[in-house]
Amino acid sequence: MDRKTISVTGMSCNGCEQNVETALRNLDGVNRVEADHEADTVDVVLEEGASNDDVNAAIEQAGYDVVA
Repeated sequence: MDRKTISVTGMSCNGCEQNVETALRNLDGVNRVEADHEADTVDVVLEEGASNDDVNAAIEQAGYDVVA
């Protein structure tokens, strides 16, 4: 498994955290996810073969920006 911390902008409350977490939990290969709006981060544990591009796209589709 691969653990990643992703910088995300646009989250301002617990509801935002839940939106991001729900979007990522719907992806294949996401084992665990925890968003933190105060730190502007999302911690994700991915199974082997899961796509980082899919994770970033899901965050952006939920309405938040991934910081490269």
